[in-house]
Amino acid sequence: MSVKPTKAMVLAAGFGLRMRPLTDKMPKPMVPVAGQPLLDHVLDKLGHAGVTEAVVNVHYLPDQIIDHVASRQLPRVTISDERDQVLGTGGGVVKALPLLGDAPFFHVNSDTLWIDGVRSNLTRLAENFDPERMDILLLMAPTATSIGYSGRGDYGMLPDGALRKRKEKEVVPFVYAGAAILSPSIFAGAPQGEFSLTKMFDRANEQERLFGLRLDGVWMHVGTPDAVHAAEEAFLESVA
Repeated sequence: MSVKPTKAMVLAAGFGLRMRPLTDKMPKPMVPVAGQPLLDHVLDKLGHAGVTEAVVNVHYLPDQIIDHVASRQLPRVTISDERDQVLGTGGGVVKALPLLGDAPFFHVNSDTLWIDGVRSNLTRLAENFDPERMDILLLMAPTATSIGYSGRGDYGMLPDGALRKRKEKEVVPFVYAGAAILSPSIFAGAPQGEFSLTKMFDRANEQERLFGLRLDGVWMHVGTPDAVHAAEEAFLESVA
């Protein structure tokens, strides 16, 4: 059983501290890569995957993002305004839930960037999301082939896609690529105010309802100004 999400939550409220000085006067989602803001790369992928409405949360330099997306049609953008509060990655979703509805929805970080393989990875997520077995399906990038990532990974993945969180000193082969499908039901009883979305990932993991799908293509970790250059080079190679 698969789903076809028509709504998405795009996280765009962060301060982008590690991306300074590029983010001194510009929110990180507006940083251009290969001639296009990071946010547009994400919204274009959502539109191609059948999403008609994206909820974008804002906090830092919000007017730049609000003005930029005002005329977008596919997907249409609804702003979840957090300029007066810091809610974190989890609290931001809880605030936006009334706009997202009762069906599973895409959840994408605005600063995530990848080059699709033969097929859209968001479409593959929708085809593989089984609400009978899972509450969360994460797009997982192999650490060995990712660009700009040097960490220990986030999860190990079993043959059926079930995820197992990395232990403190362990090295695991997959890193969360910043795109997922979430069931709204996972937020029942969620904390109020600021909290991290990883709390929901951990809850689903404990209930054995957290799964992953291996990314087909190349994932780029665009966390610093230097990483922008590496990502642009990868884009140029992909269209050469």
